[in-house]
Amino acid sequence: MDHVIAQRALLSVSDKSGIVDLATALSRHGVELVSTGGTAAALRDAGLTVRDISDLTGFPEMMDGRVKTLHPIVHGGLLAVRDNAEHVASMQEHGIGAIDIVVVNLYPFEATVAKGADRDTIIENIDIGGPSMVRSAAKNHDAVAIVTDPADYAALIAELDANGGTSLATRRRFAAKAYAATAAYDSAIAQWFAFADQGQAFPDTLPLAFTRGAELRYGENPHQSASLYIPRGPAARGIAQAEQVQGKALSYNNYNDADAALELVSEFRDGPPTVVIVKHANPCGVATGNTLIEAYQAALACDSVSAFGGIIAVNRPLDGETARAISGIFTEVVAAPDADDEAKAVFAAKKNLRLLLTGELPDPARGGLTVKTIAGGLLVQSRDAGNLDQAELKVVTKRQPTDQELADCRFAWTVAKHVKSNAIVYARGGSTAGIGAGQMNRLESARIAAWKAKDAADKAGWSQARTIGSAVASDAFFPFADGLLAAVEAGATAVIQPGGSIRDEEVIAAANDAGLAMVFTGMRHFRH
Repeated sequence: MDHVIAQRALLSVSDKSGIVDLATALSRHGVELVSTGGTAAALRDAGLTVRDISDLTGFPEMMDGRVKTLHPIVHGGLLAVRDNAEHVASMQEHGIGAIDIVVVNLYPFEATVAKGADRDTIIENIDIGGPSMVRSAAKNHDAVAIVTDPADYAALIAELDANGGTSLATRRRFAAKAYAATAAYDSAIAQWFAFADQGQAFPDTLPLAFTRGAELRYGENPHQSASLYIPRGPAARGIAQAEQVQGKALSYNNYNDADAALELVSEFRDGPPTVVIVKHANPCGVATGNTLIEAYQAALACDSVSAFGGIIAVNRPLDGETARAISGIFTEVVAAPDADDEAKAVFAAKKNLRLLLTGELPDPARGGLTVKTIAGGLLVQSRDAGNLDQAELKVVTKRQPTDQELADCRFAWTVAKHVKSNAIVYARGGSTAGIGAGQMNRLESARIAAWKAKDAADKAGWSQARTIGSAVASDAFFPFADGLLAAVEAGATAVIQPGGSIRDEEVIAAANDAGLAMVFTGMRHFRH
């Protein structure tokens, strides 16, 4: 059937926004309104004539409303194939009338969970009759229009006004959306049972549901397509939820890099003013300071070449002075908890720069899962929320680190957690001096980080690289002493690393010979 003239509609909604306007339009087109409980009351209050579902089925709503639409009169009216003689005969024999339009949205299960309701209340907000009607109507979309989203009411009204009924193309579109709605609803329920109620870390079936947000211009490369998806359930606020104040649309790479920057700067959300500069998902400069402008200048000095076209994240509301400094070079994205009017005005002159306001920064210690696709499956793991407990640091060298060296070690270690492995980070005085990322061996990462520090010193006109007197962090153990010796050559005086190599004693001996202070964390931070 291409065109169906509606004669009867069943309306049963939890979210009543827009339902009176829709029901008024249906009534105007001569459609009989059948409804349940609170929806029927709302329509009657608006002066509309409504038939109760109990009148249609011949059975009262019972068991606190748990049983009202689960009835052959309802589902027969939804599922009957209108041009099937046997189905038509059954309808006539049992007094079943066709239902042409179904408008349903479901009990607010997710909202009930989000507000911290008790278990019994949560269970009571698992809708049974609603999803059953949705699925029956959607299956028979050849004849029945199923509407599950109030945002679609206007389209349904427009089609009724234009054609007096619904088209097959519209019914197909509504059906697809309806099955997605019930799938997401069931996913939310399954997640609650698995994670909250049963306390499972990795359930036998991983039920995830996401809603499409922005449709991106392309993926990592122009020949790839891409979209942003937002989790349906509870989630930390991040780049996906940020308010874009200005600038052209974000690309796939913008989202990926901005997320990397935000995750790192969030490590300092309770610390001093901090600036992170990211390029291709790796930090190229990180610094703290007494002010944001001071932190930005120190972060930029670490690697001003890589910072060109980079992503910047800050842990404080952005001010005008810092915005003017950032505007001095080409920057793709700036993410901040907030920005003052002066900062916004400065960036307004940079039409392509995207300013994202994130609100409260995400908690770096939060739980949750990370997911990575591989050919044929998913790799799922808990987030790397490992926190460095100073009480658990183990000094393994003869020399103890000074307070400043220990502070530099902790800073370098925090940054290294967010650098692609193999990761080496030199830091001094609350800013990175050199970063080596993503190399196939740790020695090369140490050398690259030292070379970048020397290059930064040459560009800045400093007398020496900031690796002189620095602390160096390695995201995993040094398998040989050579990487450590490269750090010594670069001028590092303190080292922080997980330890755990079969050659730890050799590495410790090399550190002692060089007069280094070295601490073991007992925790590594591989990042692939």
